[in-house]
Amino acid sequence: MAFNIISVVFISSLLVLQSPYFASSQSFIGVNYGQLADNLPAPAVTAQLLQSTTIGKVRLYDADVAIIKSLANTGRGIVIGVANGEIPGLASDPNVAGQWVGSNVLPFYPASKIEVVTVGNEVLTSQDEGLISQLLPAMQNVQNALNAAYLRGKVKVSTVHSMAVLGNSDPPSLTSFKSSYSDTMRALLQFQRATGSPLMINPYPFFAYKSDPRPETLAFCLFQPNAGRVDSASGIKYMNMFDAQVDAVRSALNSMGFKEIEIVVAETGWAYKGDPNEVGPSVDNAKAYNGNLINHLRSNVGTPLMPGKSVDTYIFALYDENLKPGPGSEHAFGLFKQDLSMTYDVGLLKSSQTPAPKTGVWCVPKPGVFDAQLQSNIDYVCGQGLDCSPIQAGGACYEPATKQAHAAYAMNLYYQNAGKNPWNCDFEKTATLSSTNPSYNGCTYPGGY
Repeated sequence: MAFNIISVVFISSLLVLQSPYFASSQSFIGVNYGQLADNLPAPAVTAQLLQSTTIGKVRLYDADVAIIKSLANTGRGIVIGVANGEIPGLASDPNVAGQWVGSNVLPFYPASKIEVVTVGNEVLTSQDEGLISQLLPAMQNVQNALNAAYLRGKVKVSTVHSMAVLGNSDPPSLTSFKSSYSDTMRALLQFQRATGSPLMINPYPFFAYKSDPRPETLAFCLFQPNAGRVDSASGIKYMNMFDAQVDAVRSALNSMGFKEIEIVVAETGWAYKGDPNEVGPSVDNAKAYNGNLINHLRSNVGTPLMPGKSVDTYIFALYDENLKPGPGSEHAFGLFKQDLSMTYDVGLLKSSQTPAPKTGVWCVPKPGVFDAQLQSNIDYVCGQGLDCSPIQAGGACYEPATKQAHAAYAMNLYYQNAGKNPWNCDFEKTATLSSTNPSYNGCTYPGGY
């Protein structure tokens, strides 16, 4: 498949989820807190929920005063939003911008840790030329109001784009912004470079899979074992869609001369249910995508073009929003239910970061899996930089020299290093968890606890 909707490399062997590091909130993991619902918990209750998680940032689509106040002294970074409909007023009158900052930022900062104001959401792709022309003046007026309140550099001003601002997307290394947006984008980025604000983008592998619903595409989108996709220009092999999408944005910025501007993923997620005719929504897929994404971020491996650091990423969404328009999937992105229980567990609760009970569990192939699939699993694991020397000639686990035995070692090695979550023992439905230690003679299988 061409990189037509664009992705981060999944080397989860660096994870140690039981580390005390994961007991606190993590600044690079955020969540979108939408309000298009009539059954949401009270803001104070939600603030308590967030305190029980490792989520470090919260993005609002507006500037809901009750929510901003409820997040005071929680240590969570906050992104507040200017709705598209407010842009004309802010653009036309600096006093309106001053009043907006005076009402939505100054009364709460710094107790409420407001870090970014997003002016508009996906404005460029709205096709509203009037709104597009007013976007930069509105951002400038909000920035000037923040400067006047001595918040220059403390609260940044940005806007959020859809991936549709990109033009060519195959390969990621040669991606650029669409020519129809280039002048506007350049002006926005010049402002953002001058003020140090990030480019905020909405990559969704979920939609990439909906446009190309093949099994290999699903594995690529869910950070699951797959053959990878090679960037024909750079030679980089991408192992997941998220990395390819993020690096495509990086390439577009670089090609326009804005290498220093950082990227923030303002939205990404996966629906856990949808209409009968929708491709992709399911609890298993949502759990795999969000869980593996979180593990990937925690690994700090970064992307091929931005290694060694995780991009700040806001997962969509904290709760389901039952009043959103569109297909059924639009109502089913929530990580938590309205009763505060988890829709599915992706390891975000602080309590889930405690050491697992000392019960031996290993990941092994299911009976009857063909050798070709087992070899594919071996190739995937050993291609991630994990130590496969024990199953190479002369290694302690080389004998018996069968695909079944070698795959069992490799698949378990991956599972033990990737976080020991059930979805880390999937391998396209060819693996299962076992309480029987497969170690033998001088061959010791890693982990188990």
